[in-house]
Amino acid sequence: MSDITPLLKRAQEISSDAERVTQAHLRKVTLPSGSVLGLITLDNGEDHTKPNTFGPRSLLALNEAIDAALADDEVTALGVTGKPFILAAGADLTSISGGGPDAVRVVAELGHAVFRKLQDGADGKVKPSFGFVNGLALGGGLEVALHCTYRTVMDSAPALGLPEVMLGLVPGWGGAFLVPNLVGAEKAVTVILENPLNNGKTLSGKAAFELGLADACFSGADYLEQSLLWADSVLAGETVVERPEVDRGAWDGAIERARALVQAKTGGASPAALKAVELIEAARDGDRDAGFAREDDALEAMSKTPELIASLYAFDLVQKRAKRPAGAPDKSLARPVTKVGIVGAGLMASQMALLFVRRLEVPVVLTDLDQERVDKGVGYVHAEIDKLHAKGRINQDKANRHKALVTGAVDKAEGFAGADFVIEAVFEEMSVKKSVFADVEKAVSPECILATNTSSLSITEMAADLEHPERVVGFHFFNPVAVMPLLEIVKGERTDDATLATAFATGKALKKTTILVKDSPSFIVNRLLGRFMGEVGRIVDEGTPVPVVDGAFAGVAPMPPFMLLSLVGPAIALHNNETLHGAFPDRFYVSPALERVVAARKASYYGPDGAIDPEVEALLEKPESPVVLEQAEIRTRVLTGLADEARRMLDEGVVVAAEDLDLAMITGAGFSFWNGGLTMLLEREGLGSFH
Repeated sequence: MSDITPLLKRAQEISSDAERVTQAHLRKVTLPSGSVLGLITLDNGEDHTKPNTFGPRSLLALNEAIDAALADDEVTALGVTGKPFILAAGADLTSISGGGPDAVRVVAELGHAVFRKLQDGADGKVKPSFGFVNGLALGGGLEVALHCTYRTVMDSAPALGLPEVMLGLVPGWGGAFLVPNLVGAEKAVTVILENPLNNGKTLSGKAAFELGLADACFSGADYLEQSLLWADSVLAGETVVERPEVDRGAWDGAIERARALVQAKTGGASPAALKAVELIEAARDGDRDAGFAREDDALEAMSKTPELIASLYAFDLVQKRAKRPAGAPDKSLARPVTKVGIVGAGLMASQMALLFVRRLEVPVVLTDLDQERVDKGVGYVHAEIDKLHAKGRINQDKANRHKALVTGAVDKAEGFAGADFVIEAVFEEMSVKKSVFADVEKAVSPECILATNTSSLSITEMAADLEHPERVVGFHFFNPVAVMPLLEIVKGERTDDATLATAFATGKALKKTTILVKDSPSFIVNRLLGRFMGEVGRIVDEGTPVPVVDGAFAGVAPMPPFMLLSLVGPAIALHNNETLHGAFPDRFYVSPALERVVAARKASYYGPDGAIDPEVEALLEKPESPVVLEQAEIRTRVLTGLADEARRMLDEGVVVAAEDLDLAMITGAGFSFWNGGLTMLLEREGLGSFH
């Protein structure tokens, strides 16, 4: 192995005080057989909300610990694990982003040089190594374990993966070479491309084991003890680790799938995704040194792309701005929430009830028009809690407590007595919601928050006839409630600061990304998507076929617009656009074809075979002189409309800044990191300036 001293010196030179240093604590563990294992524990000294990361100084600390373990003759093997429930979350992007391509190159080479000591040793000393994946392991956090000779994983570890492509990067510390050569190219495409391009999907510990990324899987509080005993049995020869041979004949098919996936998800607009395909394809040669060198080159190349700049911007939004919502009142004004009421017991209301009871652990009461509906809603929540227990996500005691906290009532006065926070989830009609709030106001204290899950209606109008309009606030979840991170907090004209502060505090307790929104039609995400869907609907009505329109937005939207419409539901999309058309008739188009699709009760534009449903096709009446646009024309026309709407929203003060539009579109609509959400993409397309 070459001397890495010059590289260590360069790393010291580019290190930054901005780095949150992850220390590598080495201690000796004597195993039952008498063997001594040098256990390195990664720990940045922060609580579990701030995971370990690797910047230059952290890599230097790990290098020092590995060298010490290798140099100690008493130590026969090495182990790497992390602080409780976290191994590491990869590179410290914040600390290296300002150094430019040169710093990225140094960190890329340094990561390879340090991690590979777990395989190759140093100074002629080679010792077997064990990666003990005790929790979250993303990017470099997973790669450090991949470099080890053997791996165990905790079955309940919540997030394992290589998300780099989502961030405009590629797995650059061995992942792009080691994964395909460990589990095969087909599975590598899933881990390196498909999951990141599917809104950053990750693997559980159990799933990672089943995929072949780990050799053993253990559960429970004694995970590390079980892993050490297993390591001892491996060292003693009692346990022999056997891995399936990689099928190199399947490589071509995997690469073909990868290319199709990248085209469908990004339209070829993501340099990182294209480069990742190249790296997986080249990994077939099995030459590790060449593979690592290709990763170094790729990372340096990616550091020069505008997509990486956009990704770092997006990363900063979700890591920092999301935790400190702009414009939120002082949190000291928030009132405690000790009981929650929910008006409605349908699917959305039941999903909210499950979230409230799991996060707040306070009594939650569902109400509806009759006992049958109430029982159905409560039954749904109880069944979901039972599923969580069956999966090992919660223990029996917690399952029993949570189920006991969720009850139902038909009488609001009885059900909501003592409630501090009541949210309605009833039909999206102003008269219905006003009637509901009028009834609720009679049943609760004057201080009780009245929240609405409306996706488009005016909070101010909803509260206008109440005795205490100041305690009404928008609390707009996205579906599915448990999955989608965004929560739009909408301030009506008379909403007071205590109400608003309580809404933000509750949203934080629910572990949602909260954004302050001015009371305006459809708020942020649905207003922008309404303009988007109105523009594409008009283009189809003018004569361009749906598949052509859908194909124009790969790399812009998380999915083709008419597939998105099918997911949201044509009736909901139509209602949103009708609301927006009523407010801004000159800009928001209501498609007659969409009205016919809704009237025909069609749930999707597409059939089970993935083609346009023939019955829907018949409803898309072609004009006498159809105008068929090219995909580039479609994209420009629609993005121009979005740029116009984004500018108007900023001018109207719908949000504090463009950053909130982007944060909302990333967390509420799945717009990509590597585009920086929406406004960075619009700027790159030359369609305006928003920052």
